[in-house]
Amino acid sequence: MHILLIEDDPEAASYILKGLTCLGHVGEHVADGREGLIRAVTRNYDALIIDRMLPGLDGMALVKSLRGAGVKTPAIFLTALGGVPDRVEGLKSGGDDYLTKPFAFSELEARLCALVRRPPLVIRETVLRVGDLEMDLLERCVSRAGKKIDLLPREFNLLKYLMQNAERVVTKMMILEHVWKFHFDPRSKIIETHISRLRAKIGRGSNRELIHTIRGAGYVIRA
Repeated sequence: MHILLIEDDPEAASYILKGLTCLGHVGEHVADGREGLIRAVTRNYDALIIDRMLPGLDGMALVKSLRGAGVKTPAIFLTALGGVPDRVEGLKSGGDDYLTKPFAFSELEARLCALVRRPPLVIRETVLRVGDLEMDLLERCVSRAGKKIDLLPREFNLLKYLMQNAERVVTKMMILEHVWKFHFDPRSKIIETHISRLRAKIGRGSNRELIHTIRGAGYVIRA
């Protein structure tokens, strides 16, 4: 297994890395939460071992950011915070398992193997692109030709859905269900209004339309 360890205690990190190496695994180590987030997003690992109390970015916020960006690499919290509320918090934040310190290395390795045996999950891109339009899902920012575009939360989610389905026509009902979580048509101009605003914002300064209306069908975004 190729494992990323995000742990700021040098003694604990050395012990874990030594144990992984002895069992034939490949371990990488970072001591800072923010650096760990960047590493986990930009590289492929079989599993992550994450301490909760980290400099730069705490473990809970790190895992939440990963899950928000669509990164599904199995993650196990390894921490001294062992109360029931702590474990519940960790699992609800997106962690797949939770092990408290002190621990037996054999148990840690067994839990890692169990996580990796689970069916593989799709790791989604963290940056969406359509032509010169770019959306960073981690930073939640949008730009076109390098120029930042300010969007309201609903506009961001609408554009995200369109970009995730680039080149495919999405109906109004699909948009209502995925963006507004409505499972019915409220018979209003809610979608037309938001599409119009979105077109104006991402089209400012460009003569190339990206969002197209397919009459009688819905909308499609394409370069």
